[in-house]
Amino acid sequence: MEAIQTHTGLVYPLNRSNVDTDQIIPKQFLKRIERQGFGKYLFYNWRFDESGRLRDDFTLNDTKYDDASILVAWENFGCGSSREHAPWALLDYGFKVIIAPSFADIFYNNCFKNGILPIKLKESECEHLLKKGEEEAYRIHIDLPNQEVTDSEGFQASFQLSLYYKEMLLNGWDEIAVTLTLADEIHHYETKTNKLGV
Repeated sequence: MEAIQTHTGLVYPLNRSNVDTDQIIPKQFLKRIERQGFGKYLFYNWRFDESGRLRDDFTLNDTKYDDASILVAWENFGCGSSREHAPWALLDYGFKVIIAPSFADIFYNNCFKNGILPIKLKESECEHLLKKGEEEAYRIHIDLPNQEVTDSEGFQASFQLSLYYKEMLLNGWDEIAVTLTLADEIHHYETKTNKLGV
């Protein structure tokens, strides 16, 4: 995974609550084995009509959000089924950070495991980011070591996350890489148990 220390990016405001994983990546696109290639199907039923043409009424299709890498939404983002394809699709599309007042637990954990930083902010803070993102090309800065979200106009918000997941993102580790940091201890244990005939 790609390590995250800081990230400055364009905000895409998804002004919706309870966005479930079937809306993020519909079930008909889950047949792929690789993690790559899901981005083109992100929010498919919202982005495209029945003929496969881009909808004019869905904001992500607006060219001003072409380079967006930070998605801001309302509460309970990622609810529904536990499909890991949802963070795969978001990351493949280009989103590195997702900000919301709350997330579904399994989706939240899957984000960390796949290199996306999910940030929980207060509703009032999310409302500010959504409004600014709708009004203009709005960029914000994420400082993971200090756990802060800022902009160039004085906005500042702090966020919490577990040290375990913070270390994963700072170092670009997945769960296998975390296990391998204990390679010496694992080797010592295996050597000891082999000598004991266990």
